[in-house]
Amino acid sequence: MSAPAVSREDQQRAALRLVADRAGIGPGEWWRRYFAIGGTAGQAELEDFALRNGPLPPAERDLLAQAVNELLEARAVVRSVPYSGRVHDPRPSEGPLAAMLALLQGMHVAPPDRIAAVADDAGALLGVGIDVYLVDYDHVELRPVRGGRWRGVDDSLPGRAFREFEIRSTRTDGDARLWVPIVDGAERLGVLEVVPGAIADLDDTLLHSQLAWLATLLGHLVTTTTKYGDALDVVRRRRPRSASAELVWQLLPPLTAGTEKVVVTGIVAPSESVGGDAFDYALSERRASLAIFDANGTSLDSGTVTAMALSAYRSTRRNGGSLFDQVMAVDDVIGEELARTGRTVSAVLAELDLDHGRLRWVSAGNPAPLVLRRGKVVKVLAGGQRPAFGLPTRDVRVAEEVLEPDDWLVLHTDGITGARDATGGLFGLDRLEDFLAREAATEHPPPELVRRLVRKVLEHQRGVLEDDATVLVARWGDYRRWLTL
Repeated sequence: MSAPAVSREDQQRAALRLVADRAGIGPGEWWRRYFAIGGTAGQAELEDFALRNGPLPPAERDLLAQAVNELLEARAVVRSVPYSGRVHDPRPSEGPLAAMLALLQGMHVAPPDRIAAVADDAGALLGVGIDVYLVDYDHVELRPVRGGRWRGVDDSLPGRAFREFEIRSTRTDGDARLWVPIVDGAERLGVLEVVPGAIADLDDTLLHSQLAWLATLLGHLVTTTTKYGDALDVVRRRRPRSASAELVWQLLPPLTAGTEKVVVTGIVAPSESVGGDAFDYALSERRASLAIFDANGTSLDSGTVTAMALSAYRSTRRNGGSLFDQVMAVDDVIGEELARTGRTVSAVLAELDLDHGRLRWVSAGNPAPLVLRRGKVVKVLAGGQRPAFGLPTRDVRVAEEVLEPDDWLVLHTDGITGARDATGGLFGLDRLEDFLAREAATEHPPPELVRRLVRKVLEHQRGVLEDDATVLVARWGDYRRWLTL
């Protein structure tokens, strides 16, 4: 469903509701003042106009606006105390601050289902119509929250805006659109479809900035409201999710996050039936903690065992335990489960010093991490090896490596390299290294590299993954270059 162009009438209606509600001015007061200065419409007609149930001629709308503004001014005279200097109105009635305030207030005690309608109301205060599209969890489709045609991430202009963190515009047969990425920090969540009041607005850089602010605030609200309702989560699911996948997905951190020093991004596929794969991270001023897990098997037991490993890792990390302590805690809890379920867990646990680039890690039966530098895989980190968690070992050593600024660290499970084509040929480490080198040379944002990698693995395996495929990438450097709208 495309958002309609916002008329001046819609702008006046939205501003009327906003300022009147804040000031506590009811329809009866509107009408009495409006009638006193020459208005001819009845009170019911004014109320219908405010509720979008009926039109009002332009001249009558202007008289109504004058009436409400005079009431506001009269109240200000009675209630205000003079300041020693100039003070701006803390409650704007139009423009970007009013739009963002409308978005915040509209969602303050609202269910997630209402977010698209509230965003459209906020857009009216900027003179635009808005529809909200969210990306599915596999990053294949942009799906409209209010229903309608979805857009492909790989083959549409909205998809390009999403992939490249850039506002894009279209003009076709007098129909104008802007596509604005929705982000929460470094995480891409979807796009806004924006219909300006006039085609000339497509090139208005000030409007672009205002829409970017609105889309960022909306991204925060999407993340927050998804935690207490199902509506937005359902929009983002392409297929029903298994019980094991549901368990794992509820444990995952945001797919992408960043600070001034590092950006971290991961993905677990297929999102609807993942069994024992998961990843985790924690970012601070000086450290990035990274982990990837892979329990053998694909049943609910696998998801449960992975959940236990992840919980032991987080608990020890948050209690101040060292990397060695984290490794031993995961080993202990999985060792206890081995006798009951027969499950082991492969994993990599790592820490990156964000001031000096010192990387420390332990690899427990998992494929070795890779270091990507200036468009090439320069190292396969074969150190720090031990058996999978749950299997006995007498030797646990923490390996070390020093990274250079702008290096990429790539962690992955064997569902990436172990994917097989129709002839049984493996995706393999060589193909993975070639892909990473090509993608790094394009300077795509880190989350786009990860998305493209999973799509490539799916393509190799005829669109269906026979094993969970998980990848976690950290780039040591400033991610903000990819988020300038």
